[in-house]
This record gives sequence, structure tokens and C-alpha cells, in this order.
Amino acid sequence: MTLSKQIPLQFEYRVNQTFDDFFPSTNTEIINQLQRSLAGVGEHQIFLWGKTGLGKSHLLQATCHEAQCIGLVSFYIAFSPHKLPEPSLLEGLEDFDIVCFDNIEHIAGNISWEQAFFNFYNLQREQGHCLVLSANCAPNKIALLLPDLKTRLNWGLTLKIQAVNDNDKINTLIFKAAKMGFEISPQAGRFLLTHCNRDLSSLWMLLIKLDKASLAEKRKLTIPFLKKILNV
Repeated sequence: MTLSKQIPLQFEYRVNQTFDDFFPSTNTEIINQLQRSLAGVGEHQIFLWGKTGLGKSHLLQATCHEAQCIGLVSFYIAFSPHKLPEPSLLEGLEDFDIVCFDNIEHIAGNISWEQAFFNFYNLQREQGHCLVLSANCAPNKIALLLPDLKTRLNWGLTLKIQAVNDNDKINTLIFKAAKMGFEISPQAGRFLLTHCNRDLSSLWMLLIKLDKASLAEKRKLTIPFLKKILNV
């Protein structure tokens, strides 16, 4: 495949954000749909939405990681509410096999970005390539200035990421810890949910801290040891 004259800066894969590292809980269908798209037998456009901390970024990173593994050209960017890159970033992206935009709601209200994205969208769709978008709300709830762009975001397949209950969060902690090479008991998992920030992003950061503490003191993550680490 010949890429356009401008190739955007390469993004950095997060090595622990693959499909194998994602605990699906009730979201198995989302992974199936993303993998079908990568295989060329699914939707060309998938829009994922849900509250912060449910794994949208993980799934978009995993999609790009798997694309690379099967020889596809992919790109990922997460938009910030504080500062957007220049719209020229989009130049040439229509030639990539799959493009993932995380937090697409943050371009709303910026007419330069909305127009540039609208143009990119039309070019990319003509190429028949895959587009995966994420936001904290459904596409029809994004406060876009361009009605035609809002219409296009509602094309394709829209999927809501479901929140996980406490039992699933404990199972997720056990699953993620095992992937990192250490063990957390159900009792320890329940203790963490009781005494720590319960959103998944915070729990992942906590696992890194616990792993380092466990290695440094060569101790298992018992309740007394957790109390010591967390100072509770």
C-alpha cells in the first residue's frame, strides 16, 4: 500500500493494552465486533461510548496492536479537552487500513477540526478502510456544529461499553494481576475495592504499585501487607 505524502507521527503502543489483557465481563461482543472489522468481515465504522474508566482507550489501543500483528497499517490518537493538535494531523490518514480516534467528543465546537474531520471521513470512507471512534456519550449527543458530521458519526455500528459490578471488578483485578505475574486473592480484591478508588483506571495504577511493593519486600499481598502499603 502506498501512503499519502504526509505520514502522521507514530503513536506509542501500550504493551499491556491488547485484547488478551482486557477482561471482557459483559463486553465480549465489542471485542468480537472489533476483531471482525480487522478481519475484513465486520463493520467499517464502530463507535464505542461509555463512562470514563471502562476501557475504551484499552480497546482502541488493542485494535491497533492487533492490526499491526496481522500486517495492517493503523493509527491511534486520544484527543484532550485541553488542547487539540493541528487538523493537518489528518492529512494522509485516509490511506491507513484502520484509524482509531479516542475521545472524539473533544473536537466538538472547534469548527476547523470539525470541517477537517468531515473531509477526512469522506475520503476514508471512499477508500473502504476501518474507523473506530470512542466518546463518553452516544454519537447523537455530541454537540457538533456541523449537522452532516453528526449524521456520519451515527453511521456504522454504535456499541455501549457496559460498566462492571463489584464481583466483576474483583475478577478483573485477579485477571490483570495474573497477567502482570503476581497473585491477588478474592479477599484482597474485595479489600482494595473497599479502601481505594474504585474506577478501573485507578485500580490498574494501584496494581503497578502493589506489584513493586510485593517484589521489593518479597511478600504476598495479604490483607496485613495491603494495610501497610496503603496506610489504612
